[in-house]
Amino acid sequence: MGTALATKQGVFNGTIFILALLTTVGFQVTSNFANDYGDGVKGTDNEDRIGPARALQSGWLTRSALKKGIIVSIGISFLLAIGLIYSAFGLDNLPYILLFLILGILSIWAALKYTMGSNPYGYMGLGDVFVFLFFGLLGVLGSMFLYTKSITWTSLFPAIGIGTLCVGVLNLNNLRDVVSDGKHGKNTLVVKMGFQNGKKYHFLLLVSALLSFITYILIERLSIAQSFFMIAFVPIVVHLIKVMSTQVPGALDSELKKLAFSTFLLSILFYAAVNYFL
Repeated sequence: MGTALATKQGVFNGTIFILALLTTVGFQVTSNFANDYGDGVKGTDNEDRIGPARALQSGWLTRSALKKGIIVSIGISFLLAIGLIYSAFGLDNLPYILLFLILGILSIWAALKYTMGSNPYGYMGLGDVFVFLFFGLLGVLGSMFLYTKSITWTSLFPAIGIGTLCVGVLNLNNLRDVVSDGKHGKNTLVVKMGFQNGKKYHFLLLVSALLSFITYILIERLSIAQSFFMIAFVPIVVHLIKVMSTQVPGALDSELKKLAFSTFLLSILFYAAVNYFL
């Protein structure tokens, strides 16, 4: 999405795109390893857990091996981040270099502290806030800035849209695991507000994403052709109907991939729409 917004401004760099993509994947892998370790050590991943089995829970990896994997993943991610920052800013923009180094370190910290440590923020119901900030605002606007060295105020709306959809994926995970999380002290927002209110919150998230992109279309005065990316909201609406009618938390497991892939589809279609249907 950030690349699409930058390309719409007439700026694209293939090296930045590839390195940004690899860095993002690196951060995500680090986060997944850390979540596997943190939930496994705390006992949150157990026989009650619904969804794909995890490495520590299943005994595929020992604690020591998973820790080493986390360290290696952090190292790779940080090296990719340095390469990305150099490609974007060279050595002449010290303030930007320092800013994005700090943002990279914060991204790694956020990946680790979601479930690891004595006071993980994911266990205090703050995961939604961090996902919105890092997957939405920083992910989209930060990526755009790497290309353009600036941010347009209208780009805030796609960033909010992507952010709320990503929070929706996390909320689905928390809706699915509400019973297990509650038993083991993982006080997600869904655990705090209850399953039914969690579904209402999910409705609010997805509608907010829809309204964010509609607002962007109206402000930018996009044509019908440029707005065809909105068809990605068709499976999202179908998904929302399914969630609102589901009464058994475990039945939501299959919906995670649907929402995640729909969000990815939205980004791809957005890139095509705003850059090739001018």
